[in-house]
Amino acid sequence: MVYKLVSQQPNATDLPFGQLSALTQQATPELMPALSPPEQETALINTVEFVVRRNDTLERIFRQLQLSLQDLATIRELPEVRRALDMLKPGEPISFSHNPDGELHSLSRQVSDTTRLLVTRDESGFKAKLVITPLTVKTVTAHGVVTNSLFVSARQAGLSAELIMRMANDIFGWDIDFALDIRSGDQFNVIYEKQYRNNDYLSDGRILAAEFVNDGKAFRAIRYDSVDGEVGNYFTPEGRSMHKQFLRAPLDFNRISSGFSLARLHPILNKIRAHKGVDYAAATGTPIKAAGDGKIAFQGRQGGYGNVIIVDHGSGITTLYGHMSRFGKGARKGARVKQGEIIGNVGMTGAATGPHLHYEYRINGKHKDPRTVPLPNASPLPAKYLADFQAQSATLLTRLDHNNQQRISAGPPRR
Repeated sequence: MVYKLVSQQPNATDLPFGQLSALTQQATPELMPALSPPEQETALINTVEFVVRRNDTLERIFRQLQLSLQDLATIRELPEVRRALDMLKPGEPISFSHNPDGELHSLSRQVSDTTRLLVTRDESGFKAKLVITPLTVKTVTAHGVVTNSLFVSARQAGLSAELIMRMANDIFGWDIDFALDIRSGDQFNVIYEKQYRNNDYLSDGRILAAEFVNDGKAFRAIRYDSVDGEVGNYFTPEGRSMHKQFLRAPLDFNRISSGFSLARLHPILNKIRAHKGVDYAAATGTPIKAAGDGKIAFQGRQGGYGNVIIVDHGSGITTLYGHMSRFGKGARKGARVKQGEIIGNVGMTGAATGPHLHYEYRINGKHKDPRTVPLPNASPLPAKYLADFQAQSATLLTRLDHNNQQRISAGPPRR
């Protein structure tokens, strides 16, 4: 049977809280007499995809679409439905089908990457089920050579911005200063996962292995997750943790405004005076992170340092953070902090000519250059996991070698 379909377009004033797409289709009334009652009911079912906006609730959406609030109350009483419907996220679509009287016939919402909630109505009432669609994971590679910018070169090689940041911050950031040490000609080689649902690309997964060659020195990292869930981290091929006990730089900075020096002309006093730390220029308010696990030994005002925090990390190591605009929540004397925890914000309190962090690293009271001092390693992979790690890493290391050979065979990149 053939009948005419028309689009039911909403007015602009009907969309204060959401956006409608895949708009309703329904049969024109003049053709209805030719259909049997069940066919008429089916033909009059409207399907709407509503895109959630900020501050939307399911009740507001039902009111906007003029759907039955009694139906909403009924389906929210179904097992598992309330929890799966109440936490809406801006930008996500929810599909509804209903008749012209606003009676709900079905509702569909993607609850997670692998689970869709489907609510349907039959003669006995509403029923809900969770439809599981497993993700398909594919392992892919990206490799390239830095020309002018690591970010641009890595994007051209197919890496997302998130993967680039993970490679820089979570894997190699303890060994390489990605703000200052990257050079034209540096190379990267990444093996990572891509996740698909029903053959549609969904998101990037884990980085399984990576290599970065910085100024001729190669660094390699393998992801290892133990079966018992006790270990999940990046390690060198020998099983040493890629993570160090300390961050090389405790913030995201614009530039080093003053390096470690035993004979520097002081910008305010105009005298030659040792500068026993590193000044990281950054905008006021930039978060400052604890360089390593430890206990706050001092928090307060201290001469030219202005607002300052000193963290005692044990084994004779302390770090100092000066010129803060304010202290982090809970960052008080005696409090324990974890590596990467926010302890304050960049400012220019004390003797400072501009907003920056003055950072010092001391061993048994002696100042060391934070940018060059050898950082103590974190705990290595426990011996009981080593055989399993080596078995898993062998294939990934072979693949890294193969990727390198392919790049060498292809010749230098075009400029």
